[in-house]
Amino acid sequence: MVTVNIGMLHYVIDHIYGAFMHRTKLSPLFFSRGWGGSKLELLERMIKDLFPEVEGQNRPPTLIQPIWRTVWETRTACLREGVFRTTCDEELISALPPESHTARVAFLVPKYVPPQKTACVVHLAGTGDHTFDRRLRLGGPLLKQNIATMVLESPFYGRRRPMLQRGSKLLCVSDLLLLGRATIEETRSLLHWLDSEGGFGKMGVCGLSMGGVHAAMVGSLHPTPVATLPFLSPHSAVVAFCDGILRYGTAWEALREDLAVQKTVMTLEEVRQRMRNVLSLTDVTRFPIPKNPNAVIFVAATDDGYIPKHSVLELQKAWPGSEVRWVTGGHVSSFLLHNDEFRRAIVDGLNRLEWKEPPL
Repeated sequence: MVTVNIGMLHYVIDHIYGAFMHRTKLSPLFFSRGWGGSKLELLERMIKDLFPEVEGQNRPPTLIQPIWRTVWETRTACLREGVFRTTCDEELISALPPESHTARVAFLVPKYVPPQKTACVVHLAGTGDHTFDRRLRLGGPLLKQNIATMVLESPFYGRRRPMLQRGSKLLCVSDLLLLGRATIEETRSLLHWLDSEGGFGKMGVCGLSMGGVHAAMVGSLHPTPVATLPFLSPHSAVVAFCDGILRYGTAWEALREDLAVQKTVMTLEEVRQRMRNVLSLTDVTRFPIPKNPNAVIFVAATDDGYIPKHSVLELQKAWPGSEVRWVTGGHVSSFLLHNDEFRRAIVDGLNRLEWKEPPL
């Protein structure tokens, strides 16, 4: 009788998927156009401003006024789509591709329930999640528990994708930091809108993989307590692009050649170390502890070929009071099979928040 190590099988599936996606000639590599030149320097400076030692990291989010249209409605629910101008400052907007200047959201809400008795969670995109559909399917069943779902289309994704970019393969390293910074700003503004304009009683933010890193950053920086729910997420992009499977999908030679054009000659190992230094800006353990760390629930996979266990535990250690829940599987299989666990974490995280006092 042959025994199969199921955990190893999940891990191997991640690597087979990664090899197919990132080591074949079917799609281009990440960062084939290099580092991003002056844009990267701008972002390195601006992202450092997010860290807790810098005064003003709790600046209020920018208020937005999305323009809404109804997509469909039933007896119990309504789906709307809204657009608004990205809330990045002008320096960042000039660095973003024009296609990314307009943000787009889907908003699924229960009908006939007052917003002060409804919670709403903003769902952020993982790598390759270009549409609203998957995240609406994740959030849809929560309507029965009076939890609304808001889905943000990421910069560089979907209709916001630059013309020259193929799929999810960002052209420059600076694009990854731009995507993250713009997502954080827009999500904070959406939470602010849900609070001040929508009147929702509780709010949260969640995301899978890359979206989970962004969710953790938003939860850290938001001025009021929100449920923070990172799923299958590392503590830093270094883990994905320098240690994990995505390193096989990275254009290391193009990055080295870009540096050579700038009169900086490096070995490939030195190029990888420079990438580590740049992506250390995405290390969430350097961000402030969220206002209510008890409402932070990480869901991680036992045999994740993309995200090692130590990466998840580093963030839990940095945020005392947060919780890690383990699901059996790898990155790909958990993404497909454990939506119920993700929903349970959303419900439990929101339950750890107090309801907002209704206005008099």
